[in-house]
Amino acid sequence: PGTFLYVAERFDLVQRIDRWVVRSAAALLAAEQRGGDDVSFEVNLSAKSVTDETFPYFIEQEIRAAGVDATGLCFEVTETAAIVNVERAKDFAKRIAALGCQFALDDFGAGFASFYYLKHMVFDYVKIDGEFIRKLPESRVNQLVVQSVVDIAQGLGKRTIAEFVGDAETLDLLRH
Repeated sequence: PGTFLYVAERFDLVQRIDRWVVRSAAALLAAEQRGGDDVSFEVNLSAKSVTDETFPYFIEQEIRAAGVDATGLCFEVTETAAIVNVERAKDFAKRIAALGCQFALDDFGAGFASFYYLKHMVFDYVKIDGEFIRKLPESRVNQLVVQSVVDIAQGLGKRTIAEFVGDAETLDLLRH
């Protein structure tokens, strides 16, 4: 994705990719749920899809067509994507929550106004940017930032996800 998404955005194709991913995730989730597996999928979305007022209707149609339990879908939006149009992003989050889907702020901490979004967005997860997770055992600064984000998320009754956990020592620190 790091190779082709920039090109897709440049040529205004990213929403087609988002729709394909949502359709594929719903179909795969349906197959897993029919098999008795309790799984969930996280789907990254572009800013264009999140600010497209018709996109939640598309998600609803795909959920119904696949016959899935929507709680198995979590839509991730980068903090910087939410900046594009905060009101539409808020509306998107509310509408997918009404479907039963989860919502995550991805790459939290990478933007300039992170705490603004904690106050104004409806979400289920705070996904901590991998920049703070890499070298977590060696960096006291990273440890303090991660602890602060976790404390705030827990205080809000939200859960956290850490990106780029690559070793047991990092995992142990995060569990602590």
